[in-house]
Amino acid sequence: MSVASRSATNQNIFQKMGDLRFEQTISHQCGVTMNDSVEARAIAEFMGKKPNVTVTYQPALIRIDGEGKLIFKMDEISDILGKDMTAEIFEVNTSTHYGRMVRIDDNTVTLFGNMDEVFEYIE
Repeated sequence: MSVASRSATNQNIFQKMGDLRFEQTISHQCGVTMNDSVEARAIAEFMGKKPNVTVTYQPALIRIDGEGKLIFKMDEISDILGKDMTAEIFEVNTSTHYGRMVRIDDNTVTLFGNMDEVFEYIE
């Protein structure tokens, strides 16, 4: 996918400092940052097709941001990669994340932007 076609289908969530407005609101966003790789590009392309997901390509990083929550299913990711992806390998491949990351089961890693939804998973 060329840079031009990527930028046409994905929005850039970053703003210039002069354009930022600070408000006393709560964001329900969450996301991950991955080092740019063949695997990260495949995951980003797949996740970018889901509603309320924004993918931003940087020179060496790929950001996957969501509103509310992001659900990463390891079996779906394994299918698109053509090799096994485990929750452990996925977490290692994410450089960083924001929101509350919860491993629901061996197949599902979910990031929550709305902290009220996390309480049912916390013991």
